[in-house]
Order: sequence, then C-alpha cells, then structure tokens
Amino acid sequence: MSLSIKSMKAAILVEQKQPLVIGEIQLPETLYCGQVLVKIAFSGICGSQLGEIDGAKGPDNYLPHLLGHEASGRVLEVGPGVKRVKHGDHVVLHWMKGGGIEAEPPAYTWHGKRVNAGWITTFNEYAIISENRLTPIPPTVDGRLAALFGCAVTTGLGVVINNAKLKPGESVVVLGAGGVGLNVIQGAALTSAFPIIGVDIHDNRLELAKQMGATHLLNARNANLREDIRSIIGSGGADVIVDNTGLPEMIELAYELTGPKGRVILVGVPRKGNNVNLYSLPLHFGKRLSGSHGGETNPTEDIPRYLKMLDAGKLTLKPLITNEFSLERINEAIAMMRSGEMAGRCVVSLED
Repeated sequence: MSLSIKSMKAAILVEQKQPLVIGEIQLPETLYCGQVLVKIAFSGICGSQLGEIDGAKGPDNYLPHLLGHEASGRVLEVGPGVKRVKHGDHVVLHWMKGGGIEAEPPAYTWHGKRVNAGWITTFNEYAIISENRLTPIPPTVDGRLAALFGCAVTTGLGVVINNAKLKPGESVVVLGAGGVGLNVIQGAALTSAFPIIGVDIHDNRLELAKQMGATHLLNARNANLREDIRSIIGSGGADVIVDNTGLPEMIELAYELTGPKGRVILVGVPRKGNNVNLYSLPLHFGKRLSGSHGGETNPTEDIPRYLKMLDAGKLTLKPLITNEFSLERINEAIAMMRSGEMAGRCVVSLED
C-alpha cells in the first residue's frame, strides 16, 4: 500500500560545523517490515546532536543526513510485521532499543539524492521509525513532556538506577546540569542521596538544578572545584560522580574526588583525540570507572514505569522545558543551547 504522506519538511545536516538546512524531503513509496510512519508532535534537542553537527567523533561519512533522537508523536501507518503499535497510538520515540522489530532505515531523498537516516530521526515533520524505537503512551500525556522520555529522562534516571546504583545517603556530584544532568539530579533526590552537588558554568542551569533536588550548587567558573567539593563531601571522597561534560579535565577530577570504593559514571563523550590520563591502581581496589549507554535503559519497561511516577507527581518535568521553537528556528535553538542562554531543555514543536 502506498504511503499517504509523500513529502515533509526537515532540518538536514549537510555539512559539519554549519547550520542545518531546512528542506523538503521525499518519503519512499511504501513501508517495509517493521517500519512505522509517525507524525512528530514535539522533538527534544540533545547534546548528542550538537556533537554530530560539530564532528565531535570525527568526520561524518553519511552526509547529508537527518538528526534527532527523542520525540513524541502519533502513529499514522504501520508496515508488515508491526504488532506493538497501531494506527492512532500516541508514542514516545527513543534512540535506545525497545521491544519489536529492528527495521531497515528509511530511504528518504532530497533533490533526487539519498538523505541518510537511522532507525529514528525527529527533526522532521514526519518520520519512518523502526518499531523497536517506539513505545506507546496514554493520549492524555502532555506531548512536550513525553518527548523527554526519549532520552533526557530515561538516561538521567537510568544513570542513577542502573549505572551508579545509588543508595540512600550516598553522596553524588553531577558535573554538567543540562537535560540529562538535571534528571540525574532528580533521580538522586528520589533515592534520598545526600549531599547532591550540582556543578555547571551557567547560573540559570544551577537554579534549575536546585529545583530538581540539588542540595549544593557550584559554578565552575568561579569555584575551586577540588577544594569546594571536598569541603562539602569530606576527606573520604564522593560515592558517585557523574560527568556529563565529556571534558578530559573534568573526568580526571571526578576520578580523583571519588572515594576508594566510589563510582565515576561517564555520560558525556570526549571529542575524538581528547584522551584522559588516569592512575589506574585504585581500579584494582574497588574504585569504578564506567561509561553509560543511555542509562542502560529498556524503554519498553522503563517508560511506562516512569510515566506512572509522572502521573503520581513523583517526577518534576515541566520546569525542565524552558524554550519552545518551530522547526524553522531550530538553528536559533541550537545557538542558544551552545551559549548557555537556554537553561533547561528545548522542544521543537512540529504540531500542525
């Protein structure tokens, strides 16, 4: 059966370190096994997309391509074999694999040439999504908030629950209070960790960190982090430090300031070639250093559980969304994220 939607507006990464190009993308004629056509409602913008634009992992061999990995939307059509979602379902779009088929990525075209896309893209009005990147949600959930479950909320809470395995009363330091960092702080508060130290270079983000549950705030521009963190947590070192910055000097500091049995969780990824210098002996005696892959989230199981927490008032998400833009203004949104002018999470509205 031929797709009802023939084309869509999208933000395209044409060249690294350059603004995204808004263009009209042609959709393929049909859906294949495991593919789902979704009307995007709201998309988040994650630091990962800034890294893709900047070439943080090196040259991009797939240009031009589409971006975005967290969103909310509604299912319009389903391809062969799809069983977990149906026409009309409201869904969260997430980059982590959930249940269902992992389909072939869609074959979009622009000016007659292929535009690359993976199993999920969200900076576009419509999207052909792999079934295992979709989780159905109740239609009553605010689409703006639902978009955050695609990455920011699930990664942040997953870091606390699955990576750090934080216990009540343990100390935690969160380096970088962006979308994920704020949810790490919220997750730490939910587990009754203490103290919870939020660190950033922007006061507006630190104010949000306080709302999310941080007990202490440090602006890295005017604080001596080594001395100030030690004065708060004591000479024994922190139980957990989560780094969202990807800066080698911050990772090295986190490793230094954790206790002998402490855990350093790396969420941020250093730019290619920016290596970290560590003395590894403490790793043989109980200190742990590990990277997080989306908080090791299982979206199929975790998103419904977190939605219950949201419905019960256990999760605070509305203050996290501080800006909303149209797709045409996405480059403005990205610039505000870079400058720190934007305190919390931005959502791009793609509703009609």
